Amino acid sequence: MSEGLYSMESKDFDKTLDLKKIKPYGDTMNDGKVQLSFTLPVPAGDEAVEAAKQLLKKMGLENPLVVYSKELTPGFTFVNCYGSCSHTVDYTTIHVPKVESETMSMDETDKFIKENLGRKIIAVGASTGTDAHTVGIDAIMNMKGYAGHYGLERYEMFETLNMGSQVPNEEFIAKAIEMHADALLVSQTVTQKDVHIKNMTELVEMLEAEGLRDKVILVAGGPRISHELAKELGYDAGFGSNSYADDVASFLAQEMVKRKMLTTNK
Repeated sequence: MSEGLYSMESKDFDKTLDLKKIKPYGDTMNDGKVQLSFTLPVPAGDEAVEAAKQLLKKMGLENPLVVYSKELTPGFTFVNCYGSCSHTVDYTTIHVPKVESETMSMDETDKFIKENLGRKIIAVGASTGTDAHTVGIDAIMNMKGYAGHYGLERYEMFETLNMGSQVPNEEFIAKAIEMHADALLVSQTVTQKDVHIKNMTELVEMLEAEGLRDKVILVAGGPRISHELAKELGYDAGFGSNSYADDVASFLAQEMVKRKMLTTNK
């Protein structure tokens, strides 16, 4: 990263940049260069390339260029394109809701829990509904974790159960009651037709019907899960891409202390 754009120590922006009018950066500042790829439901050929260019122009891209096109199957063409974005955004007005907790290391979290809670945190996790993907919940809960970040199973002050994938909400809640869980961790990877929204909403409604919603910390995670979306659906926090067990464990520990959850849900 160029020192002219960012201070590597303070992470401050270059004061000469106009943050009210920022656009993509390619070779030259404010050149607006972007790369897009998509599939058109038309046969491969010059017409498909021209169709892609016209679409790019309607997207507000100048000097559109299709650098690669290939027929995927008869009647469908994949294109890889470049163009210059003509639009800007006001960076100074952007506010993204974020999880309000300070990320600690595993040892720091264990120490924090010992000193402030005095008992283990009981957490149950699963990929709920019809979602068959476990990579997300495994990265957070399994002992080996992911990318050098150990999962909750390795933490001294966590008692955990990873129920795996395709776990119906009814079974998930039943196991949480059985274990007197403090926290429920929901992983959602499949998002086609917003199936994750329906499943996540259903879980909240079921917890409310059981009178349990306010007694547990409810966390959602997945590649298309944001903290803002999770909060809108009734969850306490949402963790998307580039989140690790450290982030989740730190939030759970600090949230439990904030709520004074000193006893188990018995």
